[in-house]
Amino acid sequence: MTATRTVVFTDLANYTARVASSDREGVRKILKAHQELVHPVIERYGGRVVKNLGDSLMCVFPAATDALRAALDVQDVCGPDGELTIRLAVSTGDVEEIDGDAFGESVNLAARILAKAPAGEIWFSSGTLACMNIAEVPWESVGHFRLKGIPGEQEIFRAVPKHRAWLPAVVGGAARTGGLVRIRPDVPHPRLPPDPVVLFEGFAPGSRDLVAAIDTLPVLDPAALWLATYSITPGARNAWIEAGRGLVIGTPEAVEVALREARGLDSTSTASDTIVFEVRGRVAIEVAVTGLALPAVPLADVVAGYSYDLDATGHWANIADCPLLRLELGSGGVVIQAWDPGVSVNGRRMSSRERVRLGAGDQIDTPAGSYAFRRTEGGYAGVVLGGAGTCRGLASGQAVELGRRPEEPGLALPDRRGQDNLRWCSGARAAQAAAGGFTLDRALLGRRQAQIRIVDGRIDVTPLHDRCPTYVLRTGTATLERTDGVTEIRPGDLVVAGTTAIEVRTPG
Repeated sequence: MTATRTVVFTDLANYTARVASSDREGVRKILKAHQELVHPVIERYGGRVVKNLGDSLMCVFPAATDALRAALDVQDVCGPDGELTIRLAVSTGDVEEIDGDAFGESVNLAARILAKAPAGEIWFSSGTLACMNIAEVPWESVGHFRLKGIPGEQEIFRAVPKHRAWLPAVVGGAARTGGLVRIRPDVPHPRLPPDPVVLFEGFAPGSRDLVAAIDTLPVLDPAALWLATYSITPGARNAWIEAGRGLVIGTPEAVEVALREARGLDSTSTASDTIVFEVRGRVAIEVAVTGLALPAVPLADVVAGYSYDLDATGHWANIADCPLLRLELGSGGVVIQAWDPGVSVNGRRMSSRERVRLGAGDQIDTPAGSYAFRRTEGGYAGVVLGGAGTCRGLASGQAVELGRRPEEPGLALPDRRGQDNLRWCSGARAAQAAAGGFTLDRALLGRRQAQIRIVDGRIDVTPLHDRCPTYVLRTGTATLERTDGVTEIRPGDLVVAGTTAIEVRTPG
Protein backbone atom coordinates (compact mmCIF):
# COMPACT_ATOMS: atom_id res chain seq x y z
CA MET A 1 0.00 0.00 0.00
CA THR A 2 1.25 3.48 -0.92
CA ALA A 3 0.20 6.43 1.22
CA THR A 4 1.43 9.83 2.33
CA ARG A 5 3.34 9.27 5.54
CA THR A 6 5.88 11.08 7.67
CA VAL A 7 9.04 9.11 8.36
CA VAL A 8 11.07 9.80 11.51
CA PHE A 9 14.52 8.43 12.26
CA THR A 10 15.94 8.71 15.77
CA ASP A 11 19.64 8.19 16.40
CA LEU A 12 21.81 8.00 19.49
CA ALA A 13 24.59 10.58 19.21
CA ASN A 14 28.15 9.41 19.96
CA TYR A 15 26.94 5.83 20.08
CA THR A 16 30.17 4.38 18.67
CA ALA A 17 32.30 6.20 21.25
CA ARG A 18 30.02 5.10 24.08
CA VAL A 19 30.13 1.48 22.93
CA ALA A 20 33.92 1.60 22.85
CA SER A 21 33.97 2.60 26.53
CA SER A 22 31.20 0.25 27.74
CA ASP A 23 30.89 -3.48 28.34
CA ARG A 24 28.06 -5.50 26.83
CA GLU A 25 25.74 -4.82 29.76
CA GLY A 26 26.41 -1.11 29.44
CA VAL A 27 25.59 -1.19 25.71
CA ARG A 28 22.32 -3.03 26.42
CA LYS A 29 21.37 -0.40 28.99
CA ILE A 30 22.04 2.43 26.52
CA LEU A 31 19.90 0.84 23.81
CA LYS A 32 17.13 -0.03 26.29
CA ALA A 33 17.06 3.54 27.60
CA HIS A 34 16.75 4.84 24.03
CA GLN A 35 13.82 2.54 23.28
CA GLU A 36 12.05 3.20 26.59
CA LEU A 37 12.33 6.95 26.02
CA VAL A 38 11.18 6.99 22.39
CA HIS A 39 8.54 4.24 22.09
CA PRO A 40 5.88 5.76 24.42
CA VAL A 41 6.21 9.20 22.80
CA ILE A 42 5.87 7.78 19.28
CA GLU A 43 2.76 5.81 20.23
CA ARG A 44 1.21 8.77 22.08
CA TYR A 45 1.20 10.78 18.84
CA GLY A 46 -0.22 7.99 16.68
CA GLY A 47 3.03 6.77 15.19
CA ARG A 48 4.54 3.31 15.10
CA VAL A 49 8.09 2.05 15.30
CA VAL A 50 8.76 0.27 12.00
CA LYS A 51 12.10 -1.24 12.96
CA ASN A 52 14.99 -1.10 15.34
CA LEU A 53 18.33 -0.43 13.66
CA GLY A 54 20.51 -0.81 16.74
CA ASP A 55 21.30 2.76 17.76
CA SER A 56 18.47 4.10 15.52
CA LEU A 57 14.73 3.68 15.28
CA MET A 58 12.65 4.13 12.15
CA CYS A 59 9.13 5.35 12.77
CA VAL A 60 6.12 6.24 10.60
CA PHE A 61 3.31 8.73 11.35
CA PRO A 62 0.04 9.44 9.52
CA ALA A 63 0.43 13.22 10.15
CA ALA A 64 3.46 15.50 9.79
CA THR A 65 2.47 17.76 12.69
CA ASP A 66 2.13 14.81 15.08
CA ALA A 67 5.53 13.49 13.98
CA LEU A 68 7.25 16.80 14.77
CA ARG A 69 5.40 17.22 18.06
CA ALA A 70 6.58 13.74 19.03
CA ALA A 71 10.15 14.67 18.05
CA LEU A 72 9.94 17.83 20.18
CA ASP A 73 8.67 15.81 23.14
CA VAL A 74 11.62 13.43 22.77
CA GLN A 75 14.05 16.35 22.85
CA ASP A 76 12.23 18.00 25.76
CA VAL A 77 12.48 14.76 27.75
CA CYS A 78 16.19 14.57 26.96
CA GLY A 79 16.68 18.23 27.90
CA PRO A 80 20.04 20.00 28.07
CA ASP A 81 21.27 17.75 30.88
CA GLY A 82 19.66 14.48 29.82
CA GLU A 83 21.49 11.18 29.94
CA LEU A 84 20.86 10.55 26.24
CA THR A 85 21.56 12.85 23.30
CA ILE A 86 19.33 12.05 20.34
CA ARG A 87 19.19 13.47 16.82
CA LEU A 88 16.04 13.13 14.75
CA ALA A 89 15.31 13.48 11.03
CA VAL A 90 11.85 13.82 9.49
CA SER A 91 10.56 13.60 5.91
CA THR A 92 7.05 13.49 4.44
CA GLY A 93 5.87 11.98 1.16
CA ASP A 94 4.73 8.80 -0.51
CA VAL A 95 5.71 5.69 1.44
CA GLU A 96 5.26 2.09 0.32
CA GLU A 97 4.27 -0.07 3.29
CA ILE A 98 4.91 -3.80 2.78
CA ASP A 99 4.63 -6.41 5.55
CA GLY A 100 5.01 -3.77 8.25
CA ASP A 101 8.14 -2.24 6.66
CA ALA A 102 8.34 1.12 4.85
CA PHE A 103 10.11 2.05 1.62
CA GLY A 104 10.35 4.96 -0.79
CA GLU A 105 11.99 8.31 -1.46
CA SER A 106 10.78 9.81 1.82
CA VAL A 107 12.52 7.03 3.74
CA ASN A 108 15.74 7.66 1.82
CA LEU A 109 15.49 11.43 2.30
CA ALA A 110 14.96 11.09 6.07
CA ALA A 111 18.01 8.84 6.29
CA ARG A 112 20.13 11.38 4.37
CA ILE A 113 18.92 14.24 6.57
CA LEU A 114 19.80 12.19 9.65
CA ALA A 115 23.39 11.93 8.38
CA LYS A 116 23.60 15.74 8.34
CA ALA A 117 21.71 16.58 11.54
CA PRO A 118 23.87 17.53 14.54
CA ALA A 119 23.45 15.83 17.89
CA GLY A 120 20.45 17.04 19.86
CA GLU A 121 18.63 18.57 16.88
CA ILE A 122 15.49 17.81 14.84
CA TRP A 123 15.86 18.42 11.11
CA PHE A 124 13.05 17.99 8.59
CA SER A 125 12.37 18.29 4.88
CA SER A 126 10.45 20.85 2.83
CA GLY A 127 7.81 18.17 2.24
CA THR A 128 7.18 18.01 5.97
CA LEU A 129 6.99 21.81 6.16
CA ALA A 130 4.38 21.80 3.39
CA CYS A 131 2.22 19.23 5.19
CA MET A 132 2.45 20.34 8.82
CA ASN A 133 0.46 22.95 10.73
CA ILE A 134 3.24 25.50 10.98
CA ALA A 135 1.53 27.39 13.80
CA GLU A 136 1.88 24.37 16.09
CA VAL A 137 5.59 23.71 15.66
CA PRO A 138 8.37 26.26 16.31
CA TRP A 139 10.72 26.01 13.33
CA GLU A 140 13.43 27.74 11.33
CA SER A 141 15.46 27.09 8.21
CA VAL A 142 18.99 25.73 8.62
CA GLY A 143 19.98 26.19 4.98
CA HIS A 144 20.38 24.34 1.71
CA PHE A 145 22.27 21.05 1.54
CA ARG A 146 23.40 18.53 -1.04
CA LEU A 147 22.42 15.09 0.16
CA LYS A 148 23.96 11.90 -1.14
CA GLY A 149 21.75 10.25 -3.74
CA ILE A 150 19.21 13.13 -3.67
CA PRO A 151 19.24 15.38 -6.78
CA GLY A 152 19.69 19.12 -6.39
CA GLU A 153 20.00 21.17 -3.22
CA GLN A 154 17.48 20.54 -0.48
CA GLU A 155 16.34 23.21 1.96
CA ILE A 156 16.30 21.71 5.44
CA PHE A 157 14.45 23.02 8.48
CA ARG A 158 14.82 22.60 12.23
CA ALA A 159 12.16 22.15 14.90
CA VAL A 160 13.10 24.15 17.99
CA PRO A 161 12.59 22.53 21.43
CA LYS A 162 11.78 24.63 24.49
CA HIS A 163 15.26 24.34 26.00
CA ARG A 164 17.24 25.44 22.91
CA ALA A 165 17.67 28.55 20.76
CA TRP A 166 20.13 28.96 17.91
CA LEU A 167 21.27 32.51 17.23
CA PRO A 168 21.72 33.57 13.61
CA ALA A 169 25.31 34.59 12.88
CA VAL A 170 24.34 38.28 12.67
CA VAL A 171 22.74 38.29 16.12
CA GLY A 172 25.43 36.15 17.76
CA GLY A 173 28.20 38.30 16.28
CA ALA A 174 26.54 41.50 17.48
CA ALA A 175 26.14 40.02 20.97
CA ARG A 176 29.86 39.25 21.11
CA THR A 177 31.00 42.66 19.88
CA GLY A 178 28.54 44.80 21.85
CA GLY A 179 26.52 45.84 18.80
CA LEU A 180 23.29 44.12 19.89
CA VAL A 181 20.46 46.29 21.21
CA ARG A 182 17.73 44.43 23.09
CA ILE A 183 14.32 46.14 23.16
CA ARG A 184 11.50 44.97 25.46
CA PRO A 185 7.97 46.29 26.13
CA ASP A 186 7.63 49.05 28.73
CA VAL A 187 11.42 49.43 29.04
CA PRO A 188 13.14 52.63 27.87
CA HIS A 189 15.06 52.07 24.66
CA PRO A 190 18.81 51.93 25.16
CA ARG A 191 21.13 54.13 23.20
CA LEU A 192 21.91 52.80 19.74
CA PRO A 193 25.55 52.15 18.83
CA PRO A 194 26.76 52.65 15.25
CA ASP A 195 25.37 49.98 12.90
CA PRO A 196 23.25 48.26 15.56
CA VAL A 197 21.51 44.91 15.39
CA VAL A 198 18.17 45.25 17.19
CA LEU A 199 16.49 42.30 18.91
CA PHE A 200 12.85 42.75 19.97
CA GLU A 201 11.99 40.50 22.93
CA GLY A 202 8.69 39.90 24.68
CA PHE A 203 6.51 41.34 21.88
CA ALA A 204 3.61 39.44 20.33
CA PRO A 205 4.29 39.08 16.61
CA GLY A 206 2.19 41.53 14.60
CA SER A 207 1.08 43.43 17.72
CA ARG A 208 0.56 47.18 17.97
CA ASP A 209 3.22 47.34 20.66
CA LEU A 210 5.77 45.84 18.27
CA VAL A 211 4.81 48.25 15.47
CA ALA A 212 5.06 51.18 17.90
CA ALA A 213 8.49 50.03 19.11
CA ILE A 214 9.76 49.87 15.53
CA ASP A 215 8.34 53.31 14.76
CA THR A 216 10.28 54.89 17.63
CA LEU A 217 13.60 53.83 16.10
CA PRO A 218 15.54 55.84 13.54
CA VAL A 219 15.49 54.55 9.98
CA LEU A 220 17.47 51.30 9.96
CA ASP A 221 18.15 48.61 7.41
CA PRO A 222 15.26 46.11 7.90
CA ALA A 223 17.85 43.31 7.98
CA ALA A 224 19.12 44.79 11.27
CA LEU A 225 15.76 44.14 12.97
CA TRP A 226 15.16 40.75 14.61
CA LEU A 227 12.24 39.41 16.60
CA ALA A 228 12.66 36.74 19.30
CA THR A 229 9.60 34.54 19.53
CA TYR A 230 8.69 30.91 20.09
CA SER A 231 5.18 30.97 18.65
CA ILE A 232 4.20 32.85 15.50
CA THR A 233 1.30 32.50 13.08
CA PRO A 234 1.98 31.93 9.37
CA GLY A 235 0.60 35.37 8.49
CA ALA A 236 2.72 37.20 11.05
CA ARG A 237 5.81 35.20 10.03
CA ASN A 238 5.37 35.97 6.34
CA ALA A 239 4.71 39.67 6.96
CA TRP A 240 7.81 40.01 9.14
CA ILE A 241 10.10 38.09 6.79
CA GLU A 242 8.80 39.78 3.63
CA ALA A 243 9.66 43.14 5.22
CA GLY A 244 13.31 42.00 5.17
CA ARG A 245 13.57 41.32 8.91
CA GLY A 246 14.82 38.25 10.76
CA LEU A 247 13.53 35.83 13.39
CA VAL A 248 15.18 34.24 16.41
CA ILE A 249 13.06 31.22 17.33
CA GLY A 250 13.19 30.26 21.00
CA THR A 251 11.56 30.66 24.38
CA PRO A 252 12.67 33.73 26.37
CA GLU A 253 14.68 31.50 28.69
CA ALA A 254 16.43 29.69 25.85
CA VAL A 255 17.22 32.95 24.01
CA GLU A 256 18.71 34.39 27.20
CA VAL A 257 20.96 31.36 27.61
CA ALA A 258 22.04 31.56 23.97
CA LEU A 259 22.90 35.26 24.29
CA ARG A 260 24.94 34.64 27.44
CA GLU A 261 26.83 31.87 25.68
CA ALA A 262 27.48 34.12 22.68
CA ARG A 263 28.87 36.90 24.86
CA GLY A 264 31.14 34.41 26.59
CA LEU A 265 32.70 33.21 23.33
CA ASP A 266 35.88 34.71 21.96
CA SER A 267 35.45 36.34 18.59
CA THR A 268 36.34 33.93 15.83
CA SER A 269 39.60 34.97 14.31
CA THR A 270 40.41 34.24 10.71
CA ALA A 271 44.03 35.22 11.12
CA SER A 272 46.51 32.40 10.73
CA ASP A 273 49.55 31.65 12.80
CA THR A 274 52.87 32.63 11.28
CA ILE A 275 55.40 29.81 11.15
CA VAL A 276 59.08 30.50 10.54
CA PHE A 277 61.08 27.75 8.85
CA GLU A 278 64.50 26.93 10.31
CA VAL A 279 64.67 30.25 12.08
CA ARG A 280 68.06 31.82 11.51
CA GLY A 281 66.96 35.41 11.87
CA ARG A 282 63.92 37.58 12.23
CA VAL A 283 60.97 37.19 9.89
CA ALA A 284 61.44 39.47 6.90
CA ILE A 285 58.27 38.66 4.93
CA GLU A 286 55.07 36.67 5.27
CA VAL A 287 53.59 34.56 2.49
CA ALA A 288 49.86 34.17 3.08
CA VAL A 289 46.91 32.57 1.30
CA THR A 290 44.71 35.61 1.07
CA GLY A 291 41.88 34.93 -1.30
CA LEU A 292 40.14 33.23 -4.20
CA ALA A 293 41.35 33.73 -7.79
CA LEU A 294 38.70 33.47 -10.51
CA PRO A 295 39.89 32.13 -13.90
CA ALA A 296 38.09 33.68 -16.84
CA VAL A 297 35.60 31.57 -18.83
CA PRO A 298 35.10 29.90 -21.17
CA LEU A 299 38.19 27.96 -20.12
CA ALA A 300 39.91 25.84 -22.77
CA ASP A 301 36.53 24.97 -24.36
CA VAL A 302 35.88 22.84 -21.29
CA VAL A 303 34.32 25.02 -18.58
CA ALA A 304 31.60 27.52 -19.51
CA GLY A 305 31.04 28.70 -15.96
CA TYR A 306 31.54 27.75 -12.33
CA SER A 307 30.75 28.73 -8.76
CA TYR A 308 32.36 28.73 -5.32
CA ASP A 309 30.65 28.83 -1.92
CA LEU A 310 31.89 30.72 1.13
CA ASP A 311 31.29 28.66 4.27
CA ALA A 312 30.83 29.84 7.85
CA THR A 313 34.56 29.38 8.62
CA GLY A 314 35.62 31.81 5.89
CA HIS A 315 36.87 29.13 3.48
CA TRP A 316 35.92 28.73 -0.17
CA ALA A 317 34.46 25.37 -1.24
CA ASN A 318 33.13 23.95 -4.49
CA ILE A 319 29.83 23.28 -2.76
CA ALA A 320 29.22 24.05 0.93
CA ASP A 321 26.42 22.99 3.21
CA CYS A 322 24.54 26.09 4.30
CA PRO A 323 26.87 28.62 2.58
CA LEU A 324 26.99 32.29 3.47
CA LEU A 325 27.18 33.25 -0.19
CA ARG A 326 27.88 31.85 -3.63
CA LEU A 327 30.11 33.40 -6.30
CA GLU A 328 29.22 32.49 -9.87
CA LEU A 329 31.33 33.21 -12.93
CA GLY A 330 29.93 33.00 -16.43
CA SER A 331 29.43 35.12 -19.52
CA GLY A 332 27.72 37.75 -17.37
CA GLY A 333 30.78 38.35 -15.20
CA VAL A 334 31.18 37.67 -11.48
CA VAL A 335 27.85 37.44 -9.65
CA ILE A 336 27.36 37.13 -5.89
CA GLN A 337 24.29 35.40 -4.48
CA ALA A 338 23.51 35.85 -0.79
CA TRP A 339 22.37 32.83 1.19
CA ASP A 340 22.75 34.34 4.67
CA PRO A 341 21.01 37.50 5.95
CA GLY A 342 24.34 38.85 7.19
CA VAL A 343 25.80 39.41 3.69
CA SER A 344 26.13 42.96 2.37
CA VAL A 345 27.83 44.58 -0.63
CA ASN A 346 29.19 48.11 -0.25
CA GLY A 347 27.23 48.50 2.97
CA ARG A 348 23.86 47.43 1.53
CA ARG A 349 22.40 44.31 3.11
CA MET A 350 21.37 41.70 0.54
CA SER A 351 18.14 39.76 0.80
CA SER A 352 18.17 35.96 0.74
CA ARG A 353 18.97 34.54 -2.73
CA GLU A 354 19.47 38.06 -4.14
CA ARG A 355 22.02 38.23 -6.96
CA VAL A 356 24.36 41.17 -7.64
CA ARG A 357 27.07 41.54 -10.27
CA LEU A 358 30.37 42.54 -8.67
CA GLY A 359 32.34 45.54 -9.86
CA ALA A 360 35.94 46.58 -9.30
CA GLY A 361 36.60 47.53 -5.69
CA ASP A 362 33.31 46.19 -4.32
CA GLN A 363 33.40 45.41 -0.60
CA ILE A 364 31.63 42.29 0.68
CA ASP A 365 30.83 41.91 4.38
CA THR A 366 29.76 38.57 5.83
CA PRO A 367 29.49 36.92 9.27
CA ALA A 368 32.82 35.22 8.45
CA GLY A 369 34.65 38.47 7.68
CA SER A 370 35.12 41.13 5.03
CA TYR A 371 36.22 40.60 1.44
CA ALA A 372 37.20 42.87 -1.45
CA PHE A 373 36.75 42.15 -5.15
CA ARG A 374 39.61 43.22 -7.39
CA ARG A 375 39.02 42.99 -11.13
CA THR A 376 41.93 41.67 -13.18
CA GLU A 377 43.02 41.21 -16.79
CA GLY A 378 45.12 38.47 -18.36
CA GLY A 379 43.24 35.19 -18.08
CA TYR A 380 41.43 35.88 -14.79
CA ALA A 381 38.22 37.77 -14.11
CA GLY A 382 39.39 38.91 -10.69
CA VAL A 383 40.40 37.98 -7.17
CA VAL A 384 38.37 38.06 -3.96
CA LEU A 385 40.68 39.03 -1.10
CA GLY A 386 40.08 38.32 2.60
CA GLY A 387 39.04 35.50 4.88
CA ALA A 388 40.83 32.54 6.41
CA GLY A 389 44.14 31.35 5.04
CA THR A 390 47.47 29.77 5.92
CA CYS A 391 50.50 31.98 6.49
CA ARG A 392 54.24 31.27 6.44
CA GLY A 393 57.04 33.52 7.64
CA LEU A 394 60.41 33.73 5.92
CA ALA A 395 63.74 35.06 7.10
CA SER A 396 66.48 36.18 4.73
CA GLY A 397 67.95 33.24 2.81
CA GLN A 398 64.85 31.06 3.15
CA ALA A 399 62.39 29.84 0.54
CA VAL A 400 58.90 28.35 0.46
CA GLU A 401 57.30 26.20 -2.22
CA LEU A 402 53.69 26.64 -3.32
CA GLY A 403 51.50 23.88 -4.73
CA ARG A 404 49.01 21.12 -4.06
CA ARG A 405 51.75 18.98 -2.50
CA PRO A 406 54.85 21.16 -2.19
CA GLU A 407 58.11 19.90 -0.80
CA GLU A 408 58.86 21.02 2.74
CA PRO A 409 59.04 23.71 3.77
CA GLY A 410 55.93 24.38 1.74
CA LEU A 411 52.64 26.24 1.61
CA ALA A 412 49.92 23.80 0.49
CA LEU A 413 47.26 25.52 -1.61
CA PRO A 414 43.61 24.39 -1.68
CA ASP A 415 42.86 21.31 -3.78
CA ARG A 416 39.08 21.33 -3.94
CA ARG A 417 37.61 18.04 -5.14
CA GLY A 418 34.35 17.50 -6.97
CA GLN A 419 32.73 18.84 -10.12
CA ASP A 420 29.34 19.98 -8.83
CA ASN A 421 30.40 23.61 -9.15
CA LEU A 422 31.28 23.36 -12.86
CA ARG A 423 29.11 24.17 -15.88
CA TRP A 424 30.52 22.40 -18.92
CA CYS A 425 30.95 23.60 -22.47
CA SER A 426 29.35 21.48 -25.18
CA GLY A 427 31.45 19.12 -27.23
CA ALA A 428 33.65 16.07 -26.99
CA ARG A 429 36.53 17.85 -25.25
CA ALA A 430 34.40 18.94 -22.32
CA ALA A 431 32.80 15.49 -22.06
CA GLN A 432 36.23 13.88 -21.99
CA ALA A 433 37.43 16.31 -19.30
CA ALA A 434 34.35 15.63 -17.18
CA ALA A 435 34.83 11.89 -17.46
CA GLY A 436 38.51 12.28 -16.57
CA GLY A 437 37.83 14.01 -13.24
CA PHE A 438 38.67 17.57 -14.34
CA THR A 439 38.56 20.26 -11.63
CA LEU A 440 39.84 23.82 -11.77
CA ASP A 441 42.43 23.21 -9.07
CA ARG A 442 43.74 20.05 -10.73
CA ALA A 443 43.87 21.70 -14.15
CA LEU A 444 45.53 24.95 -13.09
CA LEU A 445 47.67 24.02 -10.08
CA GLY A 446 50.58 21.61 -9.94
CA ARG A 447 51.81 19.60 -7.00
CA ARG A 448 54.91 21.79 -7.07
CA GLN A 449 53.80 25.08 -8.59
CA ALA A 450 56.25 27.84 -7.68
CA GLN A 451 58.88 28.94 -5.17
CA ILE A 452 59.20 32.22 -3.29
CA ARG A 453 62.67 33.06 -1.98
CA ILE A 454 64.15 36.02 -0.13
CA VAL A 455 67.87 36.75 -0.49
CA ASP A 456 69.67 40.00 0.40
CA GLY A 457 66.42 41.91 0.62
CA ARG A 458 65.20 40.75 -2.82
CA ILE A 459 62.02 38.65 -3.09
CA ASP A 460 61.82 36.35 -6.10
CA VAL A 461 59.12 34.03 -7.38
CA THR A 462 60.18 31.18 -9.65
CA PRO A 463 57.74 28.89 -11.54
CA LEU A 464 58.29 25.16 -11.01
CA HIS A 465 55.63 23.72 -13.30
CA ASP A 466 55.97 23.68 -17.09
CA ARG A 467 52.21 23.54 -17.85
CA CYS A 468 50.44 25.28 -14.97
CA PRO A 469 51.29 29.00 -15.11
CA THR A 470 51.98 31.23 -12.12
CA TYR A 471 51.11 34.94 -12.26
CA VAL A 472 52.01 38.11 -10.39
CA LEU A 473 49.49 40.87 -9.69
CA ARG A 474 51.34 43.99 -8.63
CA THR A 475 50.03 46.61 -6.24
CA GLY A 476 47.86 49.19 -7.97
CA THR A 477 47.55 47.29 -11.27
CA ALA A 478 44.91 45.05 -12.85
CA THR A 479 47.11 43.13 -15.28
CA LEU A 480 48.40 39.68 -14.38
CA GLU A 481 52.02 39.02 -15.38
CA ARG A 482 52.95 35.45 -16.22
CA THR A 483 56.22 34.38 -14.58
CA ASP A 484 58.29 32.68 -17.26
CA GLY A 485 61.45 32.79 -15.14
CA VAL A 486 62.75 34.30 -11.93
CA THR A 487 60.60 37.37 -11.25
CA GLU A 488 61.21 39.96 -8.56
CA ILE A 489 58.21 40.97 -6.47
CA ARG A 490 57.64 43.41 -3.63
CA PRO A 491 55.59 43.39 -0.43
CA GLY A 492 51.95 43.99 -1.31
CA ASP A 493 52.14 42.08 -4.60
CA LEU A 494 49.99 39.00 -5.15
CA VAL A 495 51.06 35.67 -6.58
CA VAL A 496 48.18 33.91 -8.37
CA ALA A 497 48.38 30.13 -8.73
CA GLY A 498 45.39 28.07 -9.79
CA THR A 499 42.37 29.42 -7.93
CA THR A 500 44.38 30.89 -5.05
CA ALA A 501 45.74 34.38 -4.43
CA ILE A 502 48.86 34.52 -2.23
CA GLU A 503 50.01 37.80 -0.72
CA VAL A 504 53.61 38.69 0.03
CA ARG A 505 53.70 41.17 2.90
CA THR A 506 55.85 42.60 5.64
CA PRO A 507 55.12 41.22 9.14
CA GLY A 508 52.64 43.02 11.35
